[in-house]
Amino acid sequence: MKELHLALIGGPQYDGLLEQLPKFEQQTGYRLHVDVRLPHVELNERMAKDLGTENGHYDMISTHTKYCPSQAEHLQPLDGLVDADELSDFVPRVLELCRFSTGTDQTREKLMQLPRNFDARILFYRADLIAAPQTWDEAATQMVEHTRDGFYGFAFPGRHSGLFGTFYELLGMAGGDLFDADLNPIFNSEAGEWSLTYLHRVHSVDRVTPPDLIENWYYDEISGRFRDGDVLMVGDFPGFYGLYQKRETCKVFDQFDVAVYPAGPAGIRKSYAGGHSFAIPKAARDPEGGLALAKYLTSSEVQWQEASVGGHTPVRKSIFEKIKSTQSGRDAKRMAVLEETITQYAMVPPKFARYPLIEDILWSGVQEAMTGKLTTKETLLLMEEKVQEVLQ
Repeated sequence: MKELHLALIGGPQYDGLLEQLPKFEQQTGYRLHVDVRLPHVELNERMAKDLGTENGHYDMISTHTKYCPSQAEHLQPLDGLVDADELSDFVPRVLELCRFSTGTDQTREKLMQLPRNFDARILFYRADLIAAPQTWDEAATQMVEHTRDGFYGFAFPGRHSGLFGTFYELLGMAGGDLFDADLNPIFNSEAGEWSLTYLHRVHSVDRVTPPDLIENWYYDEISGRFRDGDVLMVGDFPGFYGLYQKRETCKVFDQFDVAVYPAGPAGIRKSYAGGHSFAIPKAARDPEGGLALAKYLTSSEVQWQEASVGGHTPVRKSIFEKIKSTQSGRDAKRMAVLEETITQYAMVPPKFARYPLIEDILWSGVQEAMTGKLTTKETLLLMEEKVQEVLQ
């Protein structure tokens, strides 16, 4: 029997994809083995260890537009294997994120992955308690007003990519950015100071966040505890929305609403964004089968299922429009908010191989500023020095 060995991302917002695998087996005769299924951070760490070694013979892996460049030397370019007609329905901007220069050839960008979705955070808030805040200062006032024992005004991931992303969003909304056009760090700025000061304020001064935020709250906990009724407002990704649509997995089904993010001090709204995807390792034992599976998992059929049931943002134009045409009420509002966020406010990190190291430096520094271990100025200077070392 033909077999494919897979490394997939796991978690409540992603596991619905597993239900699509038996149909591929029935259609093709392949037997699929999910050798690895891990949350995002752990999956990245595992791929960093496995790819390029005797343990890296996966036929297809889950990856992400911002992390794929760090894996590129071990991945198969897909140009020539996926023709233009097969790509024509994908959103062009998302395909751009799936392309980048690799190796010694920096003159031509190659298609290194097929897109599964496009993630951008939007605001989920308790509409029975507050109106959607228009600025982060207004949001802070609401957080303080409603925080009480066991109920938190705000929650965000306390570590790793999720904490980096929160800092990155606030940095952009204060008019800043990570790098200039030549990849020189520019976050040690007034915008960087405001961002770190805000996070320190909500966590250590106003104390509107969970006291164990850093230790115990990540993406799953942020979404789950908001749906349990324990938090006033959070930024959440589309893939959790299927759980918001069911009363049995959303205790605040009648009390929440969605909105675009509040604006920062520069009058700007930004949302941390990127796309999950599938790639084929060079060491795949059956690369043709791996690519066939990647095409199936990004097909219109599967995109529709993931969007309509799971809440993911489809990256096929036809499916995005189909979803919009079938929804009403709060579901339709969410799609409109997502579309506005994606087209106007999405903030995508730069694509380069050492990017994961940059994230690690920044989220670790943000923790020190949040807790008051270092001042914001000390934190920004230290982060800048470490990032410059990595980029040399």
